[in-house]
Amino acid sequence: MQAAAAARRHLLDQHHLSPASSAAIAAFRSAAQPALAPQGSGGADGARYMSARAPAVKGAGHLVRKGTGGRSSVSGIVATVFGATGFLGRYVVQQLAKMGSQVLVPFRGCEDSHRHLKLMGDLGQIVPMNYNPRDVNSIKTAVAKSNVVINLIGREYETRNYGFEEVNHQMAEQLAMISKEHGGIVRFIQVSALGASASSPSRLLRAKAAGEESVLKEFPEATIMRPATLIGTEDRILNRWAMYAKNWGFLPLFGGGSTKFQPVYVVDVAAAIVNSLKDDGTSMGKTYELGGPDIYTVHDLAEMMFETIREYPRYVNIPFPIAKAMASPREMLLNKVPFPLPTPSIFNLDHIKALTVDNLVSENALSFADLEIKPHKLKGYPTEFLVCYRKGGPSFGSTVSEKMGSADVAPRF
Repeated sequence: MQAAAAARRHLLDQHHLSPASSAAIAAFRSAAQPALAPQGSGGADGARYMSARAPAVKGAGHLVRKGTGGRSSVSGIVATVFGATGFLGRYVVQQLAKMGSQVLVPFRGCEDSHRHLKLMGDLGQIVPMNYNPRDVNSIKTAVAKSNVVINLIGREYETRNYGFEEVNHQMAEQLAMISKEHGGIVRFIQVSALGASASSPSRLLRAKAAGEESVLKEFPEATIMRPATLIGTEDRILNRWAMYAKNWGFLPLFGGGSTKFQPVYVVDVAAAIVNSLKDDGTSMGKTYELGGPDIYTVHDLAEMMFETIREYPRYVNIPFPIAKAMASPREMLLNKVPFPLPTPSIFNLDHIKALTVDNLVSENALSFADLEIKPHKLKGYPTEFLVCYRKGGPSFGSTVSEKMGSADVAPRF
């Protein structure tokens, strides 16, 4: 043992190397060797690394997939999700991360706006990126390393800085053009809205229709998703109705609440978007209309809301002309006053105009069934979040049917 140690010291002295330097070189070689192994085609290590590569999926380009499909796997999808900090965005990011995709989240404004998304994936899987939607270079940076782009950017009301045409049409057109120039983007998904049409009474829906047309012109292989009114924990319809009913004791019904529509659970829409990325490319260049399984009138949905929050339903019928007159002052003053105006909630002029016509899935349109999804019925779990509006807590009170069916039931406190 002593002779062997002396020989090693003599060898180090001959090459003028210290033991620390020798150890560093050995560590470098051991670290570099596995990294270079996959690049070669021979040897046991090369065969092992090459065999881990799954076949490429036609619909998602030449992707390398590894693992069993969970959040710690590698799906091969690197998706830039514009509008990820919004309502639908959080569910899309969650489902992409759940299958092992890397998700780039462009955001503007507050540094905390994306904080809730980082918990949805493993370390380094959710990558926030500060960007400016009016800066072409920042958009190019956001999509530089992606092979999938999903556009969820949208706004249901106008502000002094952003109008319907810019947010819902021009930004979508710009994203499609940049994605096409990129060359490596194999899938582009544009999320529009059910009822988008050039002849719609709603300026929002007309802008959405123009955005669809521009996207398909720039990126013909794009997939268009047209979701109906979204229902979920952070939604902008049942939450607003419940809050208004709690504060004022009644709910206004525009036009008697007779407008028909097909509200849909937000998780189902996110699943449809992700499923379109998993196919063999059959969804490319197609338009899907995503409505819920049941048709409701506005009055029917309001009844469900009142029943869930356990309040007696009280309505005030407001004809459409009067409702439009009540909501018009904000639109008239929007760009004429030197300060921002409050965000419209119930009395949103464009929303009131959209309610003047029924908004249903077309008879021959592609829908959830074509993406192998069975949408949830709204009554039950999808609307369970409304229990937070019960005045005495989730277990307080009786349902509307119990109140009307039994007048001698003792009140619960």
